[in-house]
Amino acid sequence: MRKLFKFLAVITAIGLVALAAAYFFVLPQLGRPATARDLSGLKGDAVRGRYLVIAGGCIACHTDIKNKAKILSGGPALKTPFGIFFAPNITPDKIHGIGSWTLAQFARAMTSGISPQGKHYFPSFPYTSYTAMAAQDLADLKSYLDTVAPVAKPAKPHAVSWPFSDRRLIGAWKQLYFQGGQFKPITDKSQTWNRGAYLVNVLGHCGECHTQRDILGGTVGKKHAGNSRGPDGSRVPKLRGLRTKAGERWTRDELTMSLLVGMKPSGDFLGDVMAEVVAHSTRKLTPDDQAAIAEYLLSLGD
Repeated sequence: MRKLFKFLAVITAIGLVALAAAYFFVLPQLGRPATARDLSGLKGDAVRGRYLVIAGGCIACHTDIKNKAKILSGGPALKTPFGIFFAPNITPDKIHGIGSWTLAQFARAMTSGISPQGKHYFPSFPYTSYTAMAAQDLADLKSYLDTVAPVAKPAKPHAVSWPFSDRRLIGAWKQLYFQGGQFKPITDKSQTWNRGAYLVNVLGHCGECHTQRDILGGTVGKKHAGNSRGPDGSRVPKLRGLRTKAGERWTRDELTMSLLVGMKPSGDFLGDVMAEVVAHSTRKLTPDDQAAIAEYLLSLGD
């Protein structure tokens, strides 16, 4: 019996050592890109980058607008089933912002969710959508952000409990749910449709809120089919098969008007979160981009 207990103790000790090794050395290496995004020869366009900030919804997330904070100096609380997250300061302040980041570091954060220090970002940062962003867009976006007035304001710490607060575990999460890669146009679709798909799925990252998530926070089911557990515990409606209360499909003009002023065909206005999206993003897009979004969304089935 004593030998059995000794054997079990040895096996248990080996198991604990193996688990510790996996936790400290294996998990942090998961979910990392095999190769870096090719940014060679790219020169950023700050004017175009400003438009990308608008299209990407960066202002509403990274600016505490209600408290009249300076632009992109850190966002308000984002309440999720996993805790409360705060979008950080992305002004070019070299200590509290991203002023010391290189373009390569910025691109890796945007497309792979890896910080300059090599840590995993929580997927509350929608790199799961931004991963498909074009290399030139990344360069333009960084070029504009470098022109914003720097703000010496530290990021608010997230209020997230373990195990969801453990960044080592994000690597395993990425293995399950994150697939990197660049946007590939559908050849049998129009240029306008493909532009709309890029705006909705990549820059606008609409699927992050409008797609159902499971208990680990990964998106499941049809994309844009709605989410019963959205930000602040709200129900996020579907973007597929948009219909009026009378059961009629939205027209392109009705959807474009909704993107412009936030009004539904019924005359009702979109809620708080979407009202901010309209105010700081979709209404400021060009008419061509608004039309592209409408064409793409209206092409989705139920």
